[in-house]
Amino acid sequence: MTQQHIITQAIAAHASANGSSISAEKVALRGSDCSLTYAELQTAIQLQCQAWHKLKQEAQPTIALAVENHPAWVVLDLAALESNIPLIPLPFFFSSAQWLHAMQDAGANIVVTDQPALFEPLLSDKIVRKTQWMIAGKTLTQFELQPSPKVTLPLGTAKITYTSGTTGNPKGVCLSPDNMMNVAASIADATRVTQDDIHLNVLPLATLLENVAGVYAPLLAGATCVLLPSSEIGLSGASGLNIQKLLAALKHSEATTAIFTPELLNALVCQLELSKAEADATPPSSLRFLAVGGASVSPNLLKRAQALSIPVYEGYGLSECASVVALNTPAFNKIGSVGKVLPHLTIELSNEHEVIVIGNAYLGYVGQTAVQSNRIHTGDIGHIDEEGYLNITGRKKNIFITSFGRNVSPEWVERELTISPYIAQAALFGEAKPWNTAIIVARKGSSSTEIEAAIQHINQSLPDYARVTQWICADAPFTLANQQLTANGRNRRDMIWQHYEQKINALYERQYA
Repeated sequence: MTQQHIITQAIAAHASANGSSISAEKVALRGSDCSLTYAELQTAIQLQCQAWHKLKQEAQPTIALAVENHPAWVVLDLAALESNIPLIPLPFFFSSAQWLHAMQDAGANIVVTDQPALFEPLLSDKIVRKTQWMIAGKTLTQFELQPSPKVTLPLGTAKITYTSGTTGNPKGVCLSPDNMMNVAASIADATRVTQDDIHLNVLPLATLLENVAGVYAPLLAGATCVLLPSSEIGLSGASGLNIQKLLAALKHSEATTAIFTPELLNALVCQLELSKAEADATPPSSLRFLAVGGASVSPNLLKRAQALSIPVYEGYGLSECASVVALNTPAFNKIGSVGKVLPHLTIELSNEHEVIVIGNAYLGYVGQTAVQSNRIHTGDIGHIDEEGYLNITGRKKNIFITSFGRNVSPEWVERELTISPYIAQAALFGEAKPWNTAIIVARKGSSSTEIEAAIQHINQSLPDYARVTQWICADAPFTLANQQLTANGRNRRDMIWQHYEQKINALYERQYA
């Protein structure tokens, strides 16, 4: 049996009372309205594979999946993997234009969704057949589409994950089953996942990190995944958050593990700090491992989390490596680093200190015909310290040089600014200038006086060349809609600069008038 089927082999073993130490009645997936044992999960996967067999006889399908976090999402994902059908997870935080781009770019001829009202108008002129059925109590709609122009996918493509990058249209990263299972196995081992663990899937399953580290790794170990709709988790859209709901979901699910973004961690820390006097102002007692990734994390935030007894561990990864590359763990944890490199990978540094990941490289981008190198130039600047921890200091293309010749990584300063309770977003500029200017998006209810005090406080911990000398209150938040934010939450610096260039330059002109 090839490694492609490692995950379904593990599920089958866990489903068998004879083949595993896990009871056949062990719950694999728990939703808000249903649960699937490992035996039921195995059966559901097999039934979906049979349903898709006819599609494979008629034409080679490529499936776009747009379903809310739910056990049904996992069944569909694993059935596609087992059936050798390329799958395109569509995040609900994408715009309709980005959905269309992903489907057209990857040649999707099948769309499966639990929200047909969003997709039927979008695809109306292309739909040739519409069917509905249920998985684990979830009603699903499948749209079969007119044949699209043939798209080149690298041989062995199992999943096409779309990263946002800095341009409007995201790129399709093609991954093999081996790519994803190598990461899942390393994560399960590094974090010591057992059948007693309960993982709360906080991030959308269409996010590769949650898919691989939050579903595959727990299922390999025989653990339980808790899959709740975003409304019950406290998330809405790309940035909406009700931290009280998220904290309640962690406690109610008795989660032992979860994955957060830095913004979610910041909200949790602030909530617990503000509620110290309340009896329930403590992290869930069941939680043993809270991974944080997706963007740079402030060491100060990690220290504040540590002081609240939150078991948080920073990691680092990228889609082209099938997600996680390095991770801190209870055994090896160093705040300020992104942890030790996972054992299936090695790291090299270029002369410019760019991090190069060797091993487990993606198959290529959609449409790519050249053979993909197994060496991934990440575009991230970093180093490995004397203890073997990987440290990421910024993006190579984003580093600017002041008129005094100092290199500044803006992500570093922005990261410190946005852990302030008064600053929601920040973008730093200072190329060829004697000092730096920040564009600041205030948190709701924050005053200019509070923001100024926060900036001065943060400046005290920064070297003089990285400090914020002047700041401008943003006209509006950085969003996908105004093209100032990428789909995974990173600043689109070129667009922010274009919008604020005159205001920024005016500050320097006044200084020297």
